[in-house]
Amino acid sequence: MTHTPRPRAVLYLHFGPTTETEYRELTAFLGQFTPVVQTCPPDVALAELTGALRIFDRDAPALAALIRIRLIALFGDIQATLGLGPNPLLARIAATDGPPGTLRTAPSTPEDAAAYLAPMPLGRLPGCGPATVRTLRRLGLTTIGDLATTPSATLTRILGTSTARRMHTAAHGIDPTPVQPAAPAATLSAEHHFPHDELNPQRQHGALLALADNLGLRLRASHQITRGLALTVRYADRSTTTRTRTLPEPTAHGPALIAAAHALHQTLGLQRARVRTLSLRAERLTPAEHAALQLTLDPGDERSRRLEAATDRLRERFGPHALRPAAAWL
Repeated sequence: MTHTPRPRAVLYLHFGPTTETEYRELTAFLGQFTPVVQTCPPDVALAELTGALRIFDRDAPALAALIRIRLIALFGDIQATLGLGPNPLLARIAATDGPPGTLRTAPSTPEDAAAYLAPMPLGRLPGCGPATVRTLRRLGLTTIGDLATTPSATLTRILGTSTARRMHTAAHGIDPTPVQPAAPAATLSAEHHFPHDELNPQRQHGALLALADNLGLRLRASHQITRGLALTVRYADRSTTTRTRTLPEPTAHGPALIAAAHALHQTLGLQRARVRTLSLRAERLTPAEHAALQLTLDPGDERSRRLEAATDRLRERFGPHALRPAAAWL
């Protein structure tokens, strides 16, 4: 007895504002349906449902609807937006094609997918940034359909060979990218939950300093550097605010991370805010060997880095809390 192969089904989930703990719980929940879950911190995940369709004896829309219902039942305060498609590209576009908190489905056949994408503006296509959109608009290309019908040779002259090939393929709704459950994390996070609503800015700053110090230690231990930081504050009413900052140069140096985290905290003006949770995220991680350390004539910077290396060795031996900045104990 032969079985007709089922078409590919990929689910894109945008959970909305979540803490690191909630995000782990949400991605673990997806593991109940499929082992092929790709985490995209801080609030997105991809799930390959193709193999799960036969196990649950449902078609892709029905299984996606079941996942959404169970998400609501188990995580009622999480307003997840879901997109279902035959590949990650179309699933992502479907998820952003309407209001949040819903499930939307992209067409599964190549012809229907091309027609679905055609009227959308170029900016809806992942990887088509503002500079590329401006370049294409100057040539009269304003929609994904315009891009799809433009000859490849013309796009190559405008965008270059690799970009033209990638954009032209995406404009037709084609994306062979696999869902990779073991994909390396592009971010690293640390968070602090206050035992009660915290109004004291000094205690908030002390907790944030400890988070930055923790991130620096973990980055150096994994031989990585970060190009940016994001600070998310969750308040007593469960609303959140996020601020991001690109670092002057990629680093894992504690003082640089602490200074950037402090600057982010200052921009929020939290003097009277009732803060429940602080979360600090290092973004756009790259291997430390790719770092180009800017030369400096400041002998204090060199001493600081030597001291940091020495304290890292002590903390590796006696535990991460053996040595901490004094202000982190506030």
